[in-house]
Amino acid sequence: MIIDQTDRHILRLIQEDATLSIAEIATQVGLSSSPCWRRIRQMEEAGIIRKRVTLLDREKLGLHFVAFATVKLATPNRDTMTAFEAEVMQWPEVMDCYSITGEADYMLRVVTADIHHYDAFQRDKLLACGLISDVLTRIVVRPIKRINALPVDAAAAYSD
Repeated sequence: MIIDQTDRHILRLIQEDATLSIAEIATQVGLSSSPCWRRIRQMEEAGIIRKRVTLLDREKLGLHFVAFATVKLATPNRDTMTAFEAEVMQWPEVMDCYSITGEADYMLRVVTADIHHYDAFQRDKLLACGLISDVLTRIVVRPIKRINALPVDAAAAYSD
């Protein structure tokens, strides 16, 4: 699917506020409701729009601790990687998991209530899975920039 400037405008709007009605989006991008709805539907069908979610305030929910953990598998191979990735999918504390290059195999972003809950997560889940030789944890002191909206205009610079 080719994404044009109007599609990018729609994407910027719904990334900022997924509660906007089709009519509100259409007005802001200069379309009538039906063509706007069709564009959104096409982007959903193409998988460009994966889903619409509500973002929660972790601090107000008592989730005050954020850490990044680099994980090195004891024996990195197809089987252990598959097993570790299946484990990670079961741990709600892990917000992001990336396979990375370098000295470690994975980078995790972990959110818990406090350092004690992180310690329990590390001992009872991460290390208990039996696949890991090393974990290096970096504790977040304060976030500087944290956004969820993708830079849709930056992607356009490479495709236009």
